[in-house]
Amino acid sequence: MSKERLSPVVLVLLFALLLPAAAPSLSAAAITADHYAAIQFNQIPISYFNQIRTNYNFFYGHTSHGSQIMTGLGMLETENPTLYALPSVSEYGSDLGYDWVTPTREYLDTHAECNIVMWSWCGQVSGNSEEAINIYLNAMNGLEIAYPGVKFLYMTGHLDGGGVDGNLYIRNNQIRAWCAAHGKTLFDFADIESYSPDNTYYPDGSDACEWCYTWCASNPCPTCGDCAHSHCFNCYQKGKAWWWMLARVAGWNTLPPTCGDANSDGNIDISDVVYLIAYIFSGGPVPNPLEYGNVNCDSGIDISDVVYMISYIFSSGFAPCAGC
Repeated sequence: MSKERLSPVVLVLLFALLLPAAAPSLSAAAITADHYAAIQFNQIPISYFNQIRTNYNFFYGHTSHGSQIMTGLGMLETENPTLYALPSVSEYGSDLGYDWVTPTREYLDTHAECNIVMWSWCGQVSGNSEEAINIYLNAMNGLEIAYPGVKFLYMTGHLDGGGVDGNLYIRNNQIRAWCAAHGKTLFDFADIESYSPDNTYYPDGSDACEWCYTWCASNPCPTCGDCAHSHCFNCYQKGKAWWWMLARVAGWNTLPPTCGDANSDGNIDISDVVYLIAYIFSGGPVPNPLEYGNVNCDSGIDISDVVYMISYIFSSGFAPCAGC
């Protein structure tokens, strides 16, 4: 039997072995704010902007690169001061390259109204090891356990021009995979920088957003006073993705459930694989509706659907069938 044919089975077994550790997070669907979030910004129902302002108080730790989000939010607010007015955001002048756990605890212990926390990287992901990223992920998860009433938002590191063979790409994928498997909410800083609005991919770009200059030369783009290290349009896209992310956190579902979307979060990704494995092997939650777990439309939900999903997500296999 070839290696290619064995790979999906091996992945299923690995998922099954790791399932007990992932099971506690299955009740929460993963949310990833990537370049599609910026594209879908105009689909956000107006009611969610008011809901976010009313219900959420933020603590955001960042330095210059992280300020791009705030700049983008300000650009949107300038466009429509009523609709895009910011909620309460307390900014802290540091980033994930320093001790961020202590100031987070200190703030939350003295600000009971705060219910969302986000920290950004500067350039540290580029030089980090797998172990160092795991320290970040475990520390954030530990805060979630310690403060169950607070939503913690994860983040990838900004582009550095290293492309798909660089350490940054590997470490960002580590963050993405972990967040998807554990039902976390991720602001995918790097992915937003990697795609123009027409979905053209620029894998070798840097934080300067070289494609932004080309795009804005032939498309209308708003201006700003300054977008740290980058083009104003890069900040603008991040502001859009931030609102999309918070609308999702507030309960907005971008798309109706479809075949393969086992956890009904509007996305088809690794979290659906984990969800299906839990249902099949561990008595986990039932896909809702049930038929959306029948990915290959063979009238049953079993290991073949898991293999089908893994092939689709990781090996460019056939998409989930349309007739379930």
